[in-house]
Amino acid sequence: MTGNTAPRPTTDTDRDPEHARFGKRVRNLAAEARSVRESFDPPDDENADERAMSYAREGVGPVVSLYIEARTGGQMVEFTQEEFRLLHRALNDWLSLYARCYGVELDADFTIREAAEILLKTHNVRDTAQLLTCVPARR
Repeated sequence: MTGNTAPRPTTDTDRDPEHARFGKRVRNLAAEARSVRESFDPPDDENADERAMSYAREGVGPVVSLYIEARTGGQMVEFTQEEFRLLHRALNDWLSLYARCYGVELDADFTIREAAEILLKTHNVRDTAQLLTCVPARR
C-alpha cells in the first residue's frame, strides 16, 4: 500500500453508520428485485403498461434514487464492491422485468450511473426505463 490510502472497510461494523445504512438499503433493494424477478408472471396485454410502470416506479426509481442520494448528499457514500454489484444487479433486474411486461426478453446490463444521468435529465422514471431499454419503441 502506498500513500495515504487506507483499506476500505468490509463489514458494516467497520464503516461509518451512514455508509452502513446505505449498504443495508442496497441489500434490501437487491433482494426485493431478485425475488420479484424469480416470481415473475407475465401480465396480459391489457395490464402490461400498468405493470411495467409499477416496475419503473417501485423498482428502478428507488434503486436509482438511492445512488443519486449517495452521490449528492452531504457526504459521498462509498459503496463496497459487493454493494455496488448488488445495486447494478437490482437496476438490471427491474429493467429486465419492465421489458418483459412488453414481451421483450432483455438481458439488461446498464450502469447505475447511466440510469442516474438519464433520470436527472428527464425527471421521469418511465422515460428513463424506456430510453435505456428501448421498450416500448418510440413512435
